[in-house]
This record gives sequence, C-alpha cells and structure tokens, in this order.
Amino acid sequence: MSALWLEAAPVALLGLFIGSFLNVVIHRLPKMLEAQWMAECRQLTHPDEPAAARERYNLVVPRSACPHCGHQIRWYENVPVLSYLVLGGKCSNCKAKISMRYPFVELITGALYAYCAYRWGWSWQTAAWCAFCTALVALTFIDWDTTLLPDDITLPLIWLGLIAAALRWNTDVTLVNAVWGAVAGYLSLWSVYWLFKLVTGKEGMGYGDFKLFAALGAWFGWQALIPMILLSSVLGAIVGIAMKLNSSLREGGYVPFGPFLAGAGVVSLIFGSSSILRVIGL
Repeated sequence: MSALWLEAAPVALLGLFIGSFLNVVIHRLPKMLEAQWMAECRQLTHPDEPAAARERYNLVVPRSACPHCGHQIRWYENVPVLSYLVLGGKCSNCKAKISMRYPFVELITGALYAYCAYRWGWSWQTAAWCAFCTALVALTFIDWDTTLLPDDITLPLIWLGLIAAALRWNTDVTLVNAVWGAVAGYLSLWSVYWLFKLVTGKEGMGYGDFKLFAALGAWFGWQALIPMILLSSVLGAIVGIAMKLNSSLREGGYVPFGPFLAGAGVVSLIFGSSSILRVIGL
C-alpha cells in the first residue's frame, strides 16, 4: 500500500503543475480560436487587404499577469496551490481577489493523476489515462465558460483513445470496441441533434458534444455509452433545474452539456460504467 502511494506522489505533483498550465489553456485557448476565426473571416471578406500584424498571443506568450493591475506573475507566485495559500488568494501587487477556481483546477488534476498512478503504477496505461483526465478537465471548464469544445482537444482525445486501445495501454477495451464506441458515440448525439432541430427548429447542442461523446466511446467502448449518457443527462437536468430555481441560468437559458459528459467519463474511469446502471437501478 505504501509503495503504491510513493509511486503516486510524484505523479500527483506533476498533476498539480499540469493543472496550473491548464488554467492558462482554459483562459487563452478560446481567445486564440476567436482571434483565428476573426482573422479568417477578415481574409474572406477583404481578400486584397494585407494581413494585419498582431501581437503574439498563445499559451506561452505573453507571461501571465493580474487582470486588474497588469502585474506580471513571478515564478514563485505561480507554484500550484501553495502560492495561492501564501498570497491569501490575492494579487501580491494590487491585492485584488484571485478566483478559487485556479487552485481547484490544480487540485482536481493532481487528484486524478494520483488516482491513475495509484491504480496502474508507473506505466504507459497511467500516462494514457492521465492524458485523458487532462483533456476532460480542460474541456469541462472551457465549455462551462464559453460553450465551446475545441477540436484542438476533442479530436486528439478520440485518436489517443483509439491508439491506447490498439497498443493495449487501455487493457479494458479492445480496438474493435473502441472504434465502434467512437462511431456510435458520434452518430448517437448527431442523430439526436438533427431530430431535435427538425422538430423544434432549434439547436439543442453543439458539434463538440458529438466529438466528446465519440472520444468517451473510444476510451470506454460502445458498451459504456448508454450508462454515460444517462448519467450525464441526469446530472445536467439536476444542475439546470437548480440554476433555474436560483435564477443563475445564462442568457438563453442553456446549460453546456460537455461538463456532464466529462463528469460521466471520470465516474466511469473510477467506478466503471456498469456501476452507473446499478446506481440508477437498471
């Protein structure tokens, strides 16, 4: 038991630092995509206009800074969780409050990494499932903030799930089941989307949800799709109703579905998809 925890500890520490980087990804990736889309639209509408020089903005440049005063965050102010506690959750320069979500993302990523290492030790299987958890954490918060599930994350997640099955880094799913899981995951929500649109004339979900569900199918196999969609639907309904009662629904009255799909994926990872059916009495 102690040896397993000793193996898990450095992986958990790595997860904390990955979680710190995910905070950057969650904040910047949607902005990067928006800038790219705007530049492409500008090029289509004004093809003869020379491309405007833009300030470099990516996941590395510029350095992270306080959004209130512009104070550049020093390396020792960016140590996962510890810096937040030492600073008292405030900017060292202007004393503006720092959101608790930053250490929360770091802690949840570290905890998921620790679980994977504790379960599988130092192995390719642990590396694969840590990558899976990394993607789900990023997608959860990006979708909650922006209702976007970027292809930059969902598509590699599908391919990595298929590769993990092919190389037996994921020993619970055969390659055949992974392929059919990806196919069934995508087509099932794609069909629901078009049926809902034909009946109501509205879009009930985004294309990113199809791809995320396809990724879950690739990682867990087609057999896990029904338990996961049931759990995510129940969780989404509960949260949606609670937000409506609290008058906290955003404009349009929608709740992004991606975080609940991701939550179902984490539950399936830890407890197994069959446990979902037992909990709901099926």
